[in-house]
Amino acid sequence: MFDTGQVRELELLGRRVSPASLAGEHLLPVAPALARLTPRGGLQRGSVVAVQGPGATSLALGLIAGPSAAGSWVVGVGTPEVGLLAAAELGVDLERLVMVDAPPRDQWATVVAAVADAFDVVVVRHRSPVKPGDARRLTARVRERGGILVQLPGRSRAWPDAPDLALTLSDPVWRGVAADAPGAGRLRARLVQVTVDGRRAAARGRTASLWLPGPDGEIALARDFPGLGAGHGRPEVPETVLGQVG
Repeated sequence: MFDTGQVRELELLGRRVSPASLAGEHLLPVAPALARLTPRGGLQRGSVVAVQGPGATSLALGLIAGPSAAGSWVVGVGTPEVGLLAAAELGVDLERLVMVDAPPRDQWATVVAAVADAFDVVVVRHRSPVKPGDARRLTARVRERGGILVQLPGRSRAWPDAPDLALTLSDPVWRGVAADAPGAGRLRARLVQVTVDGRRAAARGRTASLWLPGPDGEIALARDFPGLGAGHGRPEVPETVLGQVG
């Protein structure tokens, strides 16, 4: 249970870790492959970003890796499934990542607002519907502070308003299973389809094939590794066979 003192501690923590940012920095950097997917080549400050579909957690970690490496602080609220090892492998600076337990439903908006005041990037998962009034206030807070709110998949339609940027993943296939022994092998790369949509500059929409991760462990567009495409002699394993992998 979060009490007033704990919320106050979050606010004080945020003030200590909040980096000084220049007013002209309207974009937070992302990996090159993701920069080519976003409308302006980075994450627009003051925006709400929704990531959904199989592999959403991995893609969200890929999105926050660039800002953390560039000096921004990131906080996850109610996201225990985010593994620190996976985050580090995708480039997240763990020294700039803070994890906060999921607050009770009636305190969720208060806790998110407290951290949004100071952290550049806030990652959340909606376990329960967010009240329209709370959603409007949080969106206004993020825009006023120049932060970014990243929404992981949660309860369907929990957030009442459409995000500024939506990244939807589909058709995941793992590749690179060694055939040394029956039932054995190592998955080397996952190919997913990404549909980018949203509002304003993102409203045009686009679709691309993305390695999440690629054979070198990095996130990359499919065209960056053309030799690992279908028919390259490596078995393909639909993710439905393996179970959902974040």
